[in-house]
Amino acid sequence: MPAERSQNTLWQTLALFKPLLYFFLLALALLSSSRLMLAWLYSDRVDNAISWFDFILLGIRADVVQIGYFVLIPLLLLSPMAFALHKPLMQLWWRRLWIVWSLICVVVFWFMEISTPAFLAQYDTRPNRLFFEYLAYPKEVFSTLINGFAGWLFIGIASTTIVIFVAYRWYKRTDNRFNTRTIKRRYLIGVIPILIICTLFGIRSTLAHRPANPAFFSVTSDAMVNSLILNSTYTLEYALYNLKHEAQANRVYGSLSNDKVISEIRQTEYLRNTEFPYDNYPTVHYQQASVSRSQPLNIVIILEESLGATFVESLGGKPLTPNLEHLKSQGWWFESLYSTGIRSVRGIEAVVSGFLPTRARSTVKLSGSQRQFFTLADVLGRQGYHTEFIYGGQAHFDNMASFFVGNGFQSVIDQDDYENPRFVGSWGVSDQDLFDKLHQRLVNTEASTPQFTLAFTSSNHEPFEFPDGEINLSEQPKQTVHNAAKYADHALGEFFAKAKKSDYWHNTLFLVVADHDTRVYGEELVPVQKFHIPGLILGADIQPKTVSTITSQIDLAPTLLSLAGISAYVPTIGQDLSQSDVKPANRAMMQFGDNYGWLQGSKDGQILTVLQVKKPAEQFLYSPAQNELTPLRKNLSEKHLRKVVAHAMLPSILYQGRSYYVPLQN
Repeated sequence: MPAERSQNTLWQTLALFKPLLYFFLLALALLSSSRLMLAWLYSDRVDNAISWFDFILLGIRADVVQIGYFVLIPLLLLSPMAFALHKPLMQLWWRRLWIVWSLICVVVFWFMEISTPAFLAQYDTRPNRLFFEYLAYPKEVFSTLINGFAGWLFIGIASTTIVIFVAYRWYKRTDNRFNTRTIKRRYLIGVIPILIICTLFGIRSTLAHRPANPAFFSVTSDAMVNSLILNSTYTLEYALYNLKHEAQANRVYGSLSNDKVISEIRQTEYLRNTEFPYDNYPTVHYQQASVSRSQPLNIVIILEESLGATFVESLGGKPLTPNLEHLKSQGWWFESLYSTGIRSVRGIEAVVSGFLPTRARSTVKLSGSQRQFFTLADVLGRQGYHTEFIYGGQAHFDNMASFFVGNGFQSVIDQDDYENPRFVGSWGVSDQDLFDKLHQRLVNTEASTPQFTLAFTSSNHEPFEFPDGEINLSEQPKQTVHNAAKYADHALGEFFAKAKKSDYWHNTLFLVVADHDTRVYGEELVPVQKFHIPGLILGADIQPKTVSTITSQIDLAPTLLSLAGISAYVPTIGQDLSQSDVKPANRAMMQFGDNYGWLQGSKDGQILTVLQVKKPAEQFLYSPAQNELTPLRKNLSEKHLRKVVAHAMLPSILYQGRSYYVPLQN
């Protein structure tokens, strides 16, 4: 009888922890079911990347890690209470707290998983930092969801509400039925530490030197499939965790010292004979303009939202930009221009500042770059230019207004500054309204004051809203990316038709360039074709020219300055492509999630080198015509790898040292 009573007391003790077991099983079932549904939606890519057995097994391991974190928190916080569970009142409160915590966690899991399909469709990955970054802009986000993802929005809100209601009713019913138990303290002293140890082992998930992390589950060459192996709560939490490492985000790619990185950069062929006069600003150098001008030119950058090579027929895309195709014969046309990233702020950072890409958020948003960070507006303002940013939406979006005002832009015009616009959508006024404003500002400029203007379009942004009757739709329904791209080109063509007839045409240098392509996705570590964008420099006395070598967005700023006749100190390491006596670098760099791509032209074709986090670098032969990446089995050249690693690490070094800036001259 004593042995039987002892056994019963042990089972009664363990029965108190049934809510923990129920939570574990329910959460595992929910996350696994969601993963299988998503895998079914993208079954072709999963089939090509990994066996289904490995996919499911790794997914369960990833879920155990996340569930373990949610279990460990109350185990540790409530452990003092747990040792008093022999008291009936403590048993009641212990169970209530556990159930409430478990239900909150289940609701979080549910909400994140139900939000995932729409996010995947847009960004080709599970929710990451973009998920919470966009929460700062509820108007734009809600409007986009209503117009582009209304179905998923309704399902998400309705299902989450139902889950909360059902969970609450279940909690109330079970709470009324709970009976206290007779428990011995010595059993509690043994059970609780065992539970904590088992939970910690589940979180660690491996006996290797390092515990499991997202890199542990990156077992395929398809970044999207790797994200499917995880769960969305985990990917979002990891993105939040990584915010504290942003200053050193790209140091993970190598172990070179700061001095070795700087030395490697200065040995770049087109910088080799350059003097770098500032120790605290290691990339600042004097750039002598290749063109001598008696009168400074106006400089206008038209940054086209999401208008990638996907929509330009001569670049291998769809025939949706006839006006851009017509204009390309009237200036410098870039055939192999690549964006540095997949977001607008990354394009702004590269085009306006010439800054290299990183895993961190764009410097447009980082706190350490809101003042004393190099931009074209800053250098041109010192040369007597009036500098201005024109946008059709709200300039506070993505922190643009703060970044621009703090770094040389003297004027910011946004949606609130348009009187009676012809069309207003989710992301602001139409591109035609934007170009009307740009034309008006250029017409009214004082001849004695040169102008620098950055105009950023928005019509080619989901949910793809634009005025009726302006174009012949290429497809139905109206609000599609193809129709929006066609409208964006139409508005651009209208503007240049007016600009060419205006007095400012002959003293204005224009750059038309995309910030990035639309919906960057692909099975590759870096989907190169989705970084391919159009670029065109025209106006003033620019003679037609085709630039066929591989070019990066970071090369545009120094090239514009030189063509405009501006000689100045700059920190950008992009190449001035107007220097006829210097061989083109023929390279581009691009950041895709945690992967850093370096595309280099060579006699053997185009070679893509990919740096990964906590994994060896890989190299591929890239064929633009076939859009294929073929793995190269030969060992990477140490010299080449050192060059790529140095360029990848440099932006983190410059940002951390607050040294991407030209100090004021005495």
